[in-house]
Amino acid sequence: MTAGPAEPLADVLAAVDAVLGRHVAFPSEHARHTVALWAAHTHALELAESTPRLALLSPEKGSGKTRTLEVLERLVRDPRHTTNASAAAVYRLTSRMPPPTLLVDEADAIFGPKAGPHEDLRALLNAGHRRGATTIRVNAERNMEVEEFPAYAAAALAGIGDLPDTILDRAVVVRMRRRAPHEQVTPFRQRDGLALEPLRDRLAAAVVAERDRLDGAEPELPDGVADRAADVWEPLVALADAAGGSWPMWAREACLALLAAGQRPDGGSLRLRLLSDTRALLHTESRRLVPSAELLARLQALEEAPWADLRGEPLSARRLAQMLAPYDVRPTSERPTPAEAPARGYTLAELRDVWARYLPGESPPGATVTSVTSVTGTAAEPSAVTAVTAVTDSPGGEPLLRPVADDGLDHAGTRLGDCTVCGQGCRSRERATGRLVHGDCLDRVAS
Repeated sequence: MTAGPAEPLADVLAAVDAVLGRHVAFPSEHARHTVALWAAHTHALELAESTPRLALLSPEKGSGKTRTLEVLERLVRDPRHTTNASAAAVYRLTSRMPPPTLLVDEADAIFGPKAGPHEDLRALLNAGHRRGATTIRVNAERNMEVEEFPAYAAAALAGIGDLPDTILDRAVVVRMRRRAPHEQVTPFRQRDGLALEPLRDRLAAAVVAERDRLDGAEPELPDGVADRAADVWEPLVALADAAGGSWPMWAREACLALLAAGQRPDGGSLRLRLLSDTRALLHTESRRLVPSAELLARLQALEEAPWADLRGEPLSARRLAQMLAPYDVRPTSERPTPAEAPARGYTLAELRDVWARYLPGESPPGATVTSVTSVTGTAAEPSAVTAVTAVTDSPGGEPLLRPVADDGLDHAGTRLGDCTVCGQGCRSRERATGRLVHGDCLDRVAS
């Protein structure tokens, strides 16, 4: 019996999308559409230059990750669960043509601190996102003969928490969450899975029918999607363009939405979070150097930032220097103003260069204010001063800086140093010069 023409890809994708939504409460329509496109992508793996990992992550159990893998098992090409499989078995699976689709539950166990037994599997998942990728292993059973294994294979990973940057950079990240009481889904049973197998065949046929449009496709991606993110999303957007209808729009909207939602809570890494927070605190300042002690106090005072408690201790000057050193930003000793003793700190010129390179166009996470008056800087606009009542809180709860518009001084909640006039402990700086001075001392000098 001769098979009839394949159904339109848009129609089959809509059916896949509906099935996913019936059994899983996704965090958004963008997430559901993306998972449907990823299922279709597994049937066109050899037509794409790379294959995005599908990362299903949540903070707690019971968030629909495993259920998503169960439904995908009935929709993707040649599904293989790898959680309990040996690395040797998986290497041989990925050597097949066409390669299988790896479904990895409890991926946090593979990449966590106790991941020693899974090191080979982790290496394969890191390497196998690009077509033609291989991994090299020594076969102890063949006189230590070196063997090269194809590693290119589609993979979906479900886990609690986060995954290493090497995986997330190559992944479409779906931040799953527990289903709310009003979100109703249909239970998924074994019989439901068997009933989906004809849909998998329809999906495969519809994708194959678009082979000529998918082979070598270079779809136009949304503005700002480049480099590794472009590699990740190109195969899915190409499928959406081939399907037509609403799918091209949905895919591009999902691309932007999931790229934003998929960012780590710390902005990608702790070091990047540090850059982002320093920019939030210092980007409006014009002075040359910010003392290390001041920067540490202001970082530790950010309420939603981790700097007050890093594994039980606040961020130290030594740790700050270690975290900034990879960016070639190092502390130096300079006089903040001619009247002050040398202070050890960081030049804003170096920090601005790093911000431009590593945080282009990004809104700083964790910023509690949008305009910060310099503690030791030059004169600020009066409107900016009066608009800010507290820049940030110190670890003890006192404001680190309280601008006051009518006396020309910036006031701190704690002692900053010695007054340059009387030599006594001082909590204020002259806004125009940055020097430490009491208000009455300033009045006395002026008179």
